Amino acid sequence: MKPYSIGLYEKAMPKSLDWKEKLLCAKECGYDFVEISIDETDEKLSRLNWTAQERAELVRLMQEIGIPIRSMCLSGHRKYPFGASDEAVRNRSLEIMEKAIILADDLGIRIIQLAGYDVYYERGTAESRRLFAENLSKAVLMASARGIILAFETMETEFMNTTEKAMKYVNLVKNPYLGVYPDSGNLTNAAKTYGSSVLDDLESGRSHIFALHLKETVPGKFREIPFLTGHVDFATVIKKTLDLGVRRFVTEMWDTGKDSWKDDIRFAYQNMSRIIDGHILKNNAAEIA
Repeated sequence: MKPYSIGLYEKAMPKSLDWKEKLLCAKECGYDFVEISIDETDEKLSRLNWTAQERAELVRLMQEIGIPIRSMCLSGHRKYPFGASDEAVRNRSLEIMEKAIILADDLGIRIIQLAGYDVYYERGTAESRRLFAENLSKAVLMASARGIILAFETMETEFMNTTEKAMKYVNLVKNPYLGVYPDSGNLTNAAKTYGSSVLDDLESGRSHIFALHLKETVPGKFREIPFLTGHVDFATVIKKTLDLGVRRFVTEMWDTGKDSWKDDIRFAYQNMSRIIDGHILKNNAAEIA
């Protein structure tokens, strides 16, 4: 069995592709699975209302092609956050959460990545943080009933831009179905801002990190930076997460309309898997010695 899995973020591929084409692309480029996006747009949120027939058809496609969807990036809570001041928005956040968990269960998804925002389009307060924690606890109980892991993405805002900040809520909730799914690019930007260490920050999540987003950034920019053109030290970050027991990775990148979009996906896979393979081989050699 392969000692790790590396997935492709859905948004790396053109929106014009259907699911069969997306799964085939991931397979052709070497990936083990796809991470589906449920963002704040109506188009993506409507996926939560797929019929049983639509869900079964997607499962059939996964089996036919041999590439599953095994994680979900649930950023729809940016528009409908747990900590919103409006009760109707908070109710919508829990409805989205419940539907996302059921969809994950139906498709065979193991991990739902939660956006680490108490609020996004309004100012955070002590009350927004209290409400966030309250509704997070409800969400985790829903997920645990279905055996689905929820894990925080470390974001670009002050509320949760480090593993240590995410762990505050993991330790508060104290449920084995809640952990951290850090973003290597966002962590690197936070470390540059604070003058801190990405590796020390990852260490703060020991035993609670379920997967890692491999994403490139430059200071002050958090997305659409081509791999190996920014300041993320992928070799060091990957080594640390492997030492922490992490074996699931996703290359997070976005289609920007370039003709070379598939070449960019292959480039990301080849370089990230080369780094992971190299560290695993070194670890195996050290164990044998």
